[in-house]
Amino acid sequence: MSIPPALARVLAAAGLPASGQFVATSGWVSRAWVGEDVVVRLSSGQTGGAYEHEARVVELLAGSDVPHAQHVAHGEGPDGAWSVSERLPGTTLHQAWPSASPGQRRTMIESLGTAMRALHRVPVPAGLMPPWLVEALAGGSWPAYHPPVVGAAGQLVAEALAAGGDARLLADVDDWVRSRSTSFGGDDLVLVHGDLHGSNIMVDRGVVTGLIDFAEAVSQPADVELDTILRWCARAGEFPPMPSSHGLEVSSLAPVPGWLRGAYPELFAHPRLRERLQFHDMWVELAIAAHHPDPAVRDVAWARVGRLLDGHDHLEGLDW
Repeated sequence: MSIPPALARVLAAAGLPASGQFVATSGWVSRAWVGEDVVVRLSSGQTGGAYEHEARVVELLAGSDVPHAQHVAHGEGPDGAWSVSERLPGTTLHQAWPSASPGQRRTMIESLGTAMRALHRVPVPAGLMPPWLVEALAGGSWPAYHPPVVGAAGQLVAEALAAGGDARLLADVDDWVRSRSTSFGGDDLVLVHGDLHGSNIMVDRGVVTGLIDFAEAVSQPADVELDTILRWCARAGEFPPMPSSHGLEVSSLAPVPGWLRGAYPELFAHPRLRERLQFHDMWVELAIAAHHPDPAVRDVAWARVGRLLDGHDHLEGLDW
């Protein structure tokens, strides 16, 4: 099997031989080749500085109990930004889930809870944020709409208004955001993966072998992580591995919140947790409503904003 020219250039730049077996795949913002020992990714250019940020985060994980892939190299080349990392054993949780038994699924989620607790105990620099998110919050383009950044919620209300949002509705949203922001006083900020769902979790024989893709990692309250997990459980169809594929069946994920609570109870312990999770949900929907390029997607976000104001959210269908 011949090595594609772009892959060969990245391997050479990383000081690796351009040989061996590689399987081509793709994600939302990159192309990838999975080899016997390494995974090579080539960015589409949408998320500036993502690989540099990921390399920095992986350095923070050194010596911790967080299962993760070792960083090999990253750089810029004629084909764009690239990154090479260690290949972890197993498959993604998304791939393993459909054929796993209920017992195997529970073991995977309990192992995930252990990995998440370890991640949230890693010392993290204040203000850690990927460059693409810094640029988005500074008025640039939005290549993604998560993870939530608690302190930027008021800014998003203003941006949604500037984007043509209903002034009366957004006045109510502003009051809603202010009333719930009081629940975040004195929070410890931890290392949050930022996009933790089935496609970014590697498992082998029912155990998590690694959390992957730290391009969206931030320093935020730990329940920002929980928000993503619960959103994945409630709206699994919105979390396919790539745009052309399908998410998991929502019904199959119904036990996940309970299993995760059993493994990592501290994550669920805040007395105002429901308000905080709704706050994170509002953040994401405002970011989409203000910045998504597709009008149909923005309309869905506006409808969800209205539901949140009325006291309804995606958590209603979850046993958590």
